[in-house]
Amino acid sequence: MKTPEEYKKLSVREFTKAAGIYESGHAGVYELCKKDYPHILEEIRKEDFETLLDAGCGTAPMLSLLTEEFPDKHYTGLDLTPEMIKQAKAKHLKNTEFYVGDCEHLPFPDNQFDIVINSQSCHHYPNPQAFFDGVFRVLRPGGRLILRDMSVPKPLMWFVNGVEMPVINLFGHGDVRVYSIDEVRNFCRTAGLRPEKIRHQKGFRLHLLARKPK
Repeated sequence: MKTPEEYKKLSVREFTKAAGIYESGHAGVYELCKKDYPHILEEIRKEDFETLLDAGCGTAPMLSLLTEEFPDKHYTGLDLTPEMIKQAKAKHLKNTEFYVGDCEHLPFPDNQFDIVINSQSCHHYPNPQAFFDGVFRVLRPGGRLILRDMSVPKPLMWFVNGVEMPVINLFGHGDVRVYSIDEVRNFCRTAGLRPEKIRHQKGFRLHLLARKPK
């Protein structure tokens, strides 16, 4: 079992290497992340917003889409890997700020964002409860968390977390573990967020929409 710091160092190392190809046609396994973007956009389109945080933004593929569709909103991107943020800043996206930082310690004031999105990032967190607690804090009352991440049926959970993840770590990846629907629901409720939609979808995906009560 690795320490939280060791997992985070692995993640930074992994995504420093991946930053240059992350949005290319040669992104390898990261190509799968693109399948989550339409589902996140679908949720965002349902309600009005002014401020949005992409926690674990990578090179900002989601924020690129959002600034095109909603150019007058205000966006913030946060990622642990400096090279990812360097690539994101190079896009010069309108009304968008980027920060290097830890999603388990969101470096923002209380009640700042209408929406927090998190895509294919949570399985890298040694302490996911700290992330959910932080999301509750930085969301405005009535604000939403939209999260997409890997998940598998319960019969496969022991294999993925007990065998596959440790093997992946040996090859330089910073994956910690995948979380079940029940675990994610509990993270939300412990933080004070109200899960409104939580389910498995195709491609071993977990889809979450949770809200901070008004």
